[in-house]
Amino acid sequence: MDETVAEYIRRTVLKIPKDEIKMMLQKWGFLSEAQLQTLNFHQIKDKISQEVVQLCEENSADMKQAAALDITCKYKQFLFFLDNHIYQNKRMWSVYQMKKSGEEVEYFDITDFKKKFKRRLQSTLKNVTITFKEYEDNAIWIRVAWGTPYKKPNQYKPSYVVYHSQTPYVFISASVLKSNFPLLCQALIGATNYHDIREMELRSHSLNSLKDIVFKRYSQNFQTYTPKPLQGENVEPENADKRIVQENRSEKERIHRLNQEVFGSGPQPKLEFAQYKLETSFKSDPKMHILHKKEPFRCLVKFSSPHLLESLKSLAPAGMADAPLSPLLTCIPHKARNYFKIKEKKGLYPESFVSP
Repeated sequence: MDETVAEYIRRTVLKIPKDEIKMMLQKWGFLSEAQLQTLNFHQIKDKISQEVVQLCEENSADMKQAAALDITCKYKQFLFFLDNHIYQNKRMWSVYQMKKSGEEVEYFDITDFKKKFKRRLQSTLKNVTITFKEYEDNAIWIRVAWGTPYKKPNQYKPSYVVYHSQTPYVFISASVLKSNFPLLCQALIGATNYHDIREMELRSHSLNSLKDIVFKRYSQNFQTYTPKPLQGENVEPENADKRIVQENRSEKERIHRLNQEVFGSGPQPKLEFAQYKLETSFKSDPKMHILHKKEPFRCLVKFSSPHLLESLKSLAPAGMADAPLSPLLTCIPHKARNYFKIKEKKGLYPESFVSP
């Protein structure tokens, strides 16, 4: 077995939590049950990793098997640590949408998909390692380790792609180099028989939340909502002015109703930021020659939070913003994007018009 493969397997095992090593090796499926029984999982992880490497050497493991172990671990991390803030910050995901001419629905063949993807990518770049893993939610995880015409693939900085069959959506980790990205897109288009792919301007550390948004799995209502009395609303202080109490109750009900109409009653998808690029011109009467520049003013506004949409949802009830909030903020999940460019609508003077 190649030394590079042995070292990569050893490091991968060391990254697995000790109490999950046995389960992960079973899911990997490369070592037999008899070989797994010879491992002592009660010793330190370094010893376990060395014993695993020895068994892999007996089975003549190559980089294909090592990459399969890596992608098995990554998917398991995705399932178990999805809501763990420490893990989430390690990888940024971007959403891409593919398009095809016409509305024809084709039968999806996973074997054909793998063959076409590999052929497209390897015909352009020989030094590349490609590994596939299929999962029960129709998700195909693709691991790509990139090399150059003169260097072997760097197994420690792979890219990850998640494609859901029968959908036009692809989720790509942000670790793809600019020089390799067009090759990856060409391989995806060729393997899926689509004709075009574009970025949706939607990114997050939470892959599951991105899926919830593009597959419309989150709760967002746009119907009139009749609120139930809020807890404690019927408790009125003694000697309270009935007119003030009624006004406060009505305002709370109004805010609650508007919040329900915009955000729905369920939990919001988890996004960490929303970014707005503004481009505008300040103009005055042409005769005055004041603040009249051909070059527009540009600025960048970014809203950040561990859970941005839930934070926005809480603003009006907390009295920190008027209800309803600006559509520029509330349209994020509906438009499936958290990157916006706001420009003046040309031809309108002196007022400017902005839209997401």
